[in-house]
Amino acid sequence: MPVSDLDETDRQLLALLREDARQPIAQLAKELGVSRGQLYSRLARLEEKGIVAGYTVRLGAAFTASRIRAHMMIKTLPRYRREVEQALAKLRQVQAIHAISGQYDMIAMLEAGDSARLNELIDDIGLLEGIERTTTSVVLATKLER
Repeated sequence: MPVSDLDETDRQLLALLREDARQPIAQLAKELGVSRGQLYSRLARLEEKGIVAGYTVRLGAAFTASRIRAHMMIKTLPRYRREVEQALAKLRQVQAIHAISGQYDMIAMLEAGDSARLNELIDDIGLLEGIERTTTSVVLATKLER
């Protein structure tokens, strides 16, 4: 199902789920003005078509304040991109990997318990075979996250 095929109710449902995926079905149905049965059908369709891939926890300030996060821009040697992605995917502290355009090939989102652990992680990643260079920026504050 292309995203362009979503109707306004689907878009509103996705917005509500992004705010709080734990809202009861009855509450979601009431806010959208549809029956619970219709809502279950919509959710099933959105899941089946890959629009909704799962439901997750968004961590609050109490937890994230205890973590240090960074964005690492990574330039790989020619023909090593897949190997680097696979090696990064094995590291628990790598939260996401994004392919990008420009002088770097990817951005890895890193998270550690403290600056010493983040420094070790940065060093470990820099030593991976196939990495040409990296540039890391530590996240000081998150102003908006959806």
